[in-house]
Amino acid sequence: MADELKRRLVHASGAGLVALYLLAAHFDLGLTWARFQALMIVLALGAIALEVLRLQVGLEWWIYDKLTREYEADQFAGYGYYMVSMTFAVLVFPEPLALAGMLMLAIGDPLSGLVSDNTLKRVKHPKTLATMLVVSTLLALPFFLEAPQVAVAAAIGATIADGIKVQLGDFILDDNLTIPIYAGVLGYLALEFVPL
Repeated sequence: MADELKRRLVHASGAGLVALYLLAAHFDLGLTWARFQALMIVLALGAIALEVLRLQVGLEWWIYDKLTREYEADQFAGYGYYMVSMTFAVLVFPEPLALAGMLMLAIGDPLSGLVSDNTLKRVKHPKTLATMLVVSTLLALPFFLEAPQVAVAAAIGATIADGIKVQLGDFILDDNLTIPIYAGVLGYLALEFVPL
């Protein structure tokens, strides 16, 4: 349980990337969106490199024992998907959607995990789905005060990604990869096609 709490806290620390960008923008510290995108690319490439070293070379740091799950021992770990999906969102979606999706992954996902029964069902319990939907909507609303339908649509995307397990053969699509992407796609569709 202690390791699970540590994983959730590390997960939530990704919100610091959003805070870094917003604070830098507020205080005009020179971290433009293009520079933030470049930073995210560097972080994602770093995570991929660490995973290659771990899986192909056998690099074993004590932190891997604490922060990766047993099933990730011989496959790409969740933190790698986490950084790749956040970077994808930052590169593909408009700034507010990308930032909201990052927060949904960093904060919404571990909070929904706290209320989850941790069983491997195809669809999570309604309480878990409701938690993810409410938390994700609240995280997105500050970015879309004039278009709340976008916040709700993005939250629905994040909830689908978090709550419905997609399995392709033996491979289970990690929600660390899908949450910001589903949120961005549904949010973008609402932004473009759903009137106020």
